[in-house]
Amino acid sequence: MGISDWPEDDRPREKLLKYGAESLTNAELLAIFLRTGTAGKSAVDLARDLLHEFGGLLGLLSARRTAFCRANGLGTAKFVQLQAAMEMNRRYLRDEIAGKNVLTNPDETRRYLKSRLRAYPYEVFACLFLDNRHRIIEFKELFRGTIDGASVHRREVVVEALHWNAAAVIFAHNHPSGVAEPSQADISITKSLGDALRCVEIRVLDHIIIGDGEGTSLAERGLL
Repeated sequence: MGISDWPEDDRPREKLLKYGAESLTNAELLAIFLRTGTAGKSAVDLARDLLHEFGGLLGLLSARRTAFCRANGLGTAKFVQLQAAMEMNRRYLRDEIAGKNVLTNPDETRRYLKSRLRAYPYEVFACLFLDNRHRIIEFKELFRGTIDGASVHRREVVVEALHWNAAAVIFAHNHPSGVAEPSQADISITKSLGDALRCVEIRVLDHIIIGDGEGTSLAERGLL
């Protein structure tokens, strides 16, 4: 039976229009994106299979192009559409916090950082450069790989902060495992960078670790 033969309240598109996108399951949302199924499978059935194959929505959204395109019902066109949709979401969240004091909008800031960093299968260290009213000047990914003293270079962070004429910064990096607990290396590099930036009168306001939840703030933990 095709989706068009289902009761109206069970069809993903009609359900979204009637009850809102939040009422749909991951499989139903993905089915709308897929639009069609394959031989013998509705778009919802195919979506369930894909979520199982990739280990959930996060696994699918962060899949490399080769693995994504190899899956049944997907391909280059779908990969391009998905990347465009995710980039629109990132830009929406960026615009949402533009011009706002990040310290008075911590939830929006964390959502933005999560949208930028969570999907990476490796660690990425990034920085929000802020003006003297704690508004975002620029977001920049600075280093990739294990976050420790060997991979995060103090001089490069200071040079970048001076380039943007930043008055303050917020560091962020992801834990690909999804566990957002700070390591001793995270704490150590934050203090080291803070000492370097203090010499040029730039403050470190926070270091947020991105995982599966909302993110962990070193400032809130009293670890700066």
